[in-house]
Amino acid sequence: QVQLVESGGGLVQPGGSLRLSCAASGSIFSAYVMAWYRQAPGKQRGLVAQITSGGRTTYPESVKGRFTISRENAKNTVYLQMNNLQPEDTAVYYCNGVWPGRTYWGQGTQVTVSS
Repeated sequence: QVQLVESGGGLVQPGGSLRLSCAASGSIFSAYVMAWYRQAPGKQRGLVAQITSGGRTTYPESVKGRFTISRENAKNTVYLQMNNLQPEDTAVYYCNGVWPGRTYWGQGTQVTVSS
């Protein structure tokens, strides 16, 4: 069993930045993929960024160039650096990890972009 705990969310003005962290209770070195998803009110949860065990990253067009995912295996932590945040980025952000045979989710952290 792996627990994922997100932190770093909050209220930020448009154009601002936040860095989210996802701390895993187990080794992320053995995870196939670590990812961030988000869900806004009334919308489906969608992929924001993912990083494979080999370091390959994937982003949807909506965040490409503004968000960066990274992983620090030694600390079992995944980060999401979010720059130039816009109101449409407001959502609950969830950490996700895929290990052999199991997928885990964090409890989510709220990001609100508003002036």
